[in-house]
Amino acid sequence: MLPSSIRRLLLLILLLPAMAWVAAVAMIWWTQERLLFFPTVLPPDTPLAIAPKVFERSVEVSGARLSLLELRLDAPSGVVFFLHGNGGSLREWFVDPELYRQANFDLVMMDYRGYGKSSGEIESEAQLHSDVRRVWDTVAPRYKDLPIVIYGRSLGTALAAQLASEIDPQLTVLVSPYRSMVALARHDYPWVPPFAVRYPLRTDAALLGVTGPVLIFHGDRDTLIPLEHGRALAAMHPSARLHAIAGAGHDDVHHFDQYRHALAGALQAIALKRDN
Repeated sequence: MLPSSIRRLLLLILLLPAMAWVAAVAMIWWTQERLLFFPTVLPPDTPLAIAPKVFERSVEVSGARLSLLELRLDAPSGVVFFLHGNGGSLREWFVDPELYRQANFDLVMMDYRGYGKSSGEIESEAQLHSDVRRVWDTVAPRYKDLPIVIYGRSLGTALAAQLASEIDPQLTVLVSPYRSMVALARHDYPWVPPFAVRYPLRTDAALLGVTGPVLIFHGDRDTLIPLEHGRALAAMHPSARLHAIAGAGHDDVHHFDQYRHALAGALQAIALKRDN
């Protein structure tokens, strides 16, 4: 029989992997915001509205003030409510208003808490959804009788799908979408248990509640969120159309002509349907 000291040492050796796993999971749980969100913080006096018909304003939410940029045309055919990805700020995201201007659609984009000139910090998924809905509710009266397009990019796709399931827009656009953060974690970090993901962000579940058409764009060279996610989401919805953008990665989909032509065509079709 082995001495008790040797038995204790062997037991400790056997427990070390489990202890390391518990420590790693605990770190992911407590530092999740730093793993998911990469905001660019801007000084309060940073000018953001520099293009014609582009206006800056803010919306008060519980415990914070959120920064918005809006392209507001004189007689728009509709509005695109744009929820951006997990990095940067409005300064990096509000860079292509001409596409919407040419389609005669207003564009409304918000910065999440802690992004750009928005105050506060992101603390939960419920808070994110609440902030998005609060901002939309301040925008909606202006477009009461006009077509609505809800647009989500990367991180914003789950937020967009959830909002679309609540307000029934004429079109939902998802660019570089993911099925859920749990599915992404399972692919990239299979040792992370689902319960450790405090931001499940279920694009797939929210999409089941979207009744209108869905347009999905996904780069076939996206190494951050593989194209399989876009394909799986498209297969879930009877009115979804997937554009797999050849040669596009995760951050450059909007530079490709296939994307620009398809999105502009979809907006023009909505405007024509309204006019007729």
